[in-house]
Amino acid sequence: MSPMVASVLCALAAAFLFACASVAQQSAAAQVPEDQSLIATLMRSPRWWAGLVGDGGGYLMQVVALALGSVLIVQPLLVSMLLFALPLSARFSGYRFTRRSWTLAIGLTLALGVFLVVGNPTEGNADAALGEWAVPLAAVVVVIATATLVGLSPRVEPGWRALLLGGASGGLYGVAVAFTKYVTDLFDDGALAVVSAWQSWALVAAGVLGVYLQQRAFQVGPLSASLPAMTIGEPVVAVFLGMAVLDERLRVSGTGIVVIALSAVVMLVATIGLSRDQAALTSGANAASPLSS
Repeated sequence: MSPMVASVLCALAAAFLFACASVAQQSAAAQVPEDQSLIATLMRSPRWWAGLVGDGGGYLMQVVALALGSVLIVQPLLVSMLLFALPLSARFSGYRFTRRSWTLAIGLTLALGVFLVVGNPTEGNADAALGEWAVPLAAVVVVIATATLVGLSPRVEPGWRALLLGGASGGLYGVAVAFTKYVTDLFDDGALAVVSAWQSWALVAAGVLGVYLQQRAFQVGPLSASLPAMTIGEPVVAVFLGMAVLDERLRVSGTGIVVIALSAVVMLVATIGLSRDQAALTSGANAASPLSS
């Protein structure tokens, strides 16, 4: 078996494991009433822990896939997690994954894959100073904070809450991605350099808060509302910070820019469409209210 074929198979295996993990975690979180402590309750859930094990297995398969093949092959294949997770979630929740839902899910997966491949940014300056981070990072924080506050409001319908919290979680993961390269390089200078850098603590804070908001998104609404928003939030925020702060540039011009723009539109439309479609179906199956028109 060639390394490229092995990389593809490992990437698909990682996507499947990530999908199973998301379904298990959402299933566990959805059982927790909002007046109970979410994290404390999940820590006692074997299903939630099984989801964490799935995440760990998916990450290991992703590492192997990246060791055997190109990022441009592996990353788009990981997006196929949506095509595993959404029908699995529908199956175990007792509702039907419709033809329209399949169309939206495939469209979202293809659009995100195109966005990652065509927009593949050049590597930039990972050690940008704090002053260069201030304005772009503040803008991202404001957007994430706004989405979080609205998503946590019990007056907002469950589908929208899941979408907003999922998007906020994905955005925080994107922030973590933007800091990862610099923090990883610091390990060459020893542990003291890592713990004394503000980027390390920003990475930890973004990751921890991202995990918490992910579980809240899983708790308040269907996976079809939260997971697509989460999946597109990470690369969009990471690319924005990479271009605004780290001097990365998209490797596109002319027609490529149009393709990127169209991909972004398709991602947005498909994400909202999936949320509306599946939230309406789950209202009869598991008491999740549909999104308003």
